[in-house]
Amino acid sequence: MKLAFIRSAYGSLRVHPARPGSRLSGLSRRCLPPVGATDSRVILRTVSATSSSGTRPKLTVDFGKQPEKEDGSECGSSVSEVIQSTKEAMVSLQGRNPAIQPLLAILQAGEDDDVLQINKKMAGKIGLNVTHICLTKGCSEDEIVEELLKLNDDPRVHGVFLHLPSTSLTSRVLNALKPEKDVDGITDLNMGRLVRGDLSNSFVPPIASAVLDLLEKHDAPLEGKTVLLVGGEGPLCLALQCLIERSGMVALKSHWNSNVLQRQVMQADAMVLLDGVNVDVPPSWIRPGAAIICCEPTLETDEHTFGMSSKSGLGYLTAAYRTHNVVRSCSRWLREQQYRPWRLHSLKLQPLTPVPSITPTPLGEGKSTVTIGLVQAMSAHLKHNSFACLRQPSQGPTFGVKGGAAGGGYAQVIPMEEFNLHLTGDIHAITAANNLVAAAIDARMLHEATQSDKALFNRLVPSVNGVRSFSPIQISRLRRLGIFKTDPAALSMQEISTFVRLDLDPSKITWQRVVDTNDRFLRKITVGQASTEKGQIRETGFDIAVASEIMAILALADSLEDMKNRLARMVVGTSRSGQPVTAEDLGVSGALAVLMKDAIKPTLMQTLEGSPVFVHAGPFANIAHGNSSVLADKLALKLVGRDGFVVTEAGFGADIGMEKFFNIKCRASGLRPNVVVLVATVRALKMHGGGPNVSAGAPLPREYIDENLSLVAGGCRSNLKKQIQIAHLFGVPVVVALNVFKTDTQAEIDLVCQIAKECGASDAVPCHHWAQGGRGSVELAKAVDEAANRPSNFQFLYNTEMPIVEKIRTIARKVYGADDVELSPEAKSKIDYYNQQGYGSLPICMAKTHLSLSHMPEKKGAPTGFVLPIRDVRASVGAGFIYPLVGTMSTMPGLPTRPCFYDIDLDPVTEEITGLF
Repeated sequence: MKLAFIRSAYGSLRVHPARPGSRLSGLSRRCLPPVGATDSRVILRTVSATSSSGTRPKLTVDFGKQPEKEDGSECGSSVSEVIQSTKEAMVSLQGRNPAIQPLLAILQAGEDDDVLQINKKMAGKIGLNVTHICLTKGCSEDEIVEELLKLNDDPRVHGVFLHLPSTSLTSRVLNALKPEKDVDGITDLNMGRLVRGDLSNSFVPPIASAVLDLLEKHDAPLEGKTVLLVGGEGPLCLALQCLIERSGMVALKSHWNSNVLQRQVMQADAMVLLDGVNVDVPPSWIRPGAAIICCEPTLETDEHTFGMSSKSGLGYLTAAYRTHNVVRSCSRWLREQQYRPWRLHSLKLQPLTPVPSITPTPLGEGKSTVTIGLVQAMSAHLKHNSFACLRQPSQGPTFGVKGGAAGGGYAQVIPMEEFNLHLTGDIHAITAANNLVAAAIDARMLHEATQSDKALFNRLVPSVNGVRSFSPIQISRLRRLGIFKTDPAALSMQEISTFVRLDLDPSKITWQRVVDTNDRFLRKITVGQASTEKGQIRETGFDIAVASEIMAILALADSLEDMKNRLARMVVGTSRSGQPVTAEDLGVSGALAVLMKDAIKPTLMQTLEGSPVFVHAGPFANIAHGNSSVLADKLALKLVGRDGFVVTEAGFGADIGMEKFFNIKCRASGLRPNVVVLVATVRALKMHGGGPNVSAGAPLPREYIDENLSLVAGGCRSNLKKQIQIAHLFGVPVVVALNVFKTDTQAEIDLVCQIAKECGASDAVPCHHWAQGGRGSVELAKAVDEAANRPSNFQFLYNTEMPIVEKIRTIARKVYGADDVELSPEAKSKIDYYNQQGYGSLPICMAKTHLSLSHMPEKKGAPTGFVLPIRDVRASVGAGFIYPLVGTMSTMPGLPTRPCFYDIDLDPVTEEITGLF
């Protein structure tokens, strides 16, 4: 009498014969041939219960045809069917994404065995990649969890096979594995989903799939029949019970020591043994035609585990189902990367009247507020996937004249205190990095002035433990100098001198220190006056932190590597021989990347209505390009999907923020806008229409409070018209968003919208987001949606290969309305120098006042007949632009007579901040 025990704990399998005699045993030291069947309907079966001679009933088992190939390819049609369906799934998967390659990670403890070989061969047959992590047999739980966490975080891994001893499969280990990579279906979450019937989001344990496959293909159909599960209380038992019952069979559970085991065995049409307990089962208990399958839970190899046994059909079938789960996991992962509607829970507003706050910018026109209100309308009310991308506010204007920049009223970013104060410390990182460069410049000039070439070389390339070698950053400098030696001892004295001396010209240092405070008295300072600096006195100054080139680089970089390369290219000054000196020449670029490695990550926040917002970077709009970061825009675009919307903020008007957005940011990022939202206010249009001057902190003149249609019309037909025309230069449709103030009259609102359309705007919509939140900008959102779907013909204003002067002239004439430009001798000299150094093809970033289309702040409307004076031209080589300084533009703002900090306070008990808003 023979009985085959098929054992598969996540894929392994053993076969044992029965002991001689009338009773059957679960264990024996003799080995039978591997189990397999070409007729996949039958893996085991009893063929008779009595003999013709009337002697004692005998139990015989039909093993079917044995595997003819070691890889199990002829173990039966079940294996072939699973392999074929998995290959078809792979073809479909790679048809959608040819670059995708599913990967199975095997985490093993102990020696290799046949189970591993079967799974590796099966993966190869399907076309999966395999990575194998082998731990020692006695590895600790912590070691296993550590490896699992690495696999969880590896996006290349789509499935993890835990080939571990049963004693290592603790609850902590199992639940450390991400359910989406649990292709053996053993985590609590996967098991719970399976029990609930959510098979589309769970994985069926491969051994359970294999057993069910065999049961369903038994000689006699088992639908409606009884399957007895004996022993075992783990995940496999639970999974089998659920699957058996869903297949139309009846599942019963029993234990080896049950008093009713005999009756249950005799009534069962199939019996699945879930552990390897050595219990004798009389053959008379088993009814004719019953299928018997054994699945032992242990994984250890011992003298009862015969080398050939795991090559039987069920082992290959289990491995085939495992690979099928890996492909499913990869397909599911790929599907989750596709664009789909969000299921964000919008926060409900209950607007109060009057609104219990004021506009945070006394002289601002509400770009941030409109941005937030528009995104709230898009996401919370029109149910579009929508993202806002804002700049991080500078502490300078927050405590100076402008106030907070989190929006206003019911269209603001929360928590607004964190938004306006430090946030994640990105600006502080820029300050630290910028001032490290400044310190390196002065220190290098001091050391070069007080040391010989030999002394400098010995200190720059010190001997460590008797070995002198160049650092990687020094190797880069040598290469730029045309020196390709790597042994410090091989340099000639001339090469040593060239290497160690930057020879910076103190009068041509362009790098300044920065601080994130409006401090006019730092605009020009003298450094090096202490006696320890040995007479190295020079004039320099401070810029505000957001004017640092490092901030511009942060906003334009599209990766950590790109940022590091841009930091290295920054030009800090010129040598006495006329050569540019870079941050990499100073040896500081690697340290800058370290300081900036976290700042490159955008900060995710939300609006009052729960719409997502990326806050990242904050380049000074007067001196740099004044836009939120390329990375934030690209991440947001990926998240919203093809039909979603990203509203990204540009600093100041169309003449500065928008022009720089198109000509600089769009060139750097490759992004193309669909529509321009031009923010206007009745108050601002009255000023451009001839209204009196307005000063921060002073009461508004009556003209801005009372209705005055003539001033409104004057501002619309001059400034607003010109702003729309500037946008049309780039071939992008324009929607005018009229940010309504409570002092605006309906007649004024109607007049602005009418004239804006007459001037070429696709639409002009009054917006009430400040008082009503997203509901007050629904019409604006609809207008933007419609305009964004119209054909556009985006184009740059100029070709970067044009001469620098011509690019400046093009912007001055077409954007500002100037007749021509006038370059100072210094500006001409700088342009010649930049051309000589190969910087002539960089785009232009005009440093100009935002208070007028011209260089004269007092000239409102759309001035004409003026010549634009260019007093200096500088280069931000790392950021990638040339910036001409127009008129008296300052890079360090000053505090007003009554700064905003007068109103900012902290309650020491509640820690509530007041006065920021």
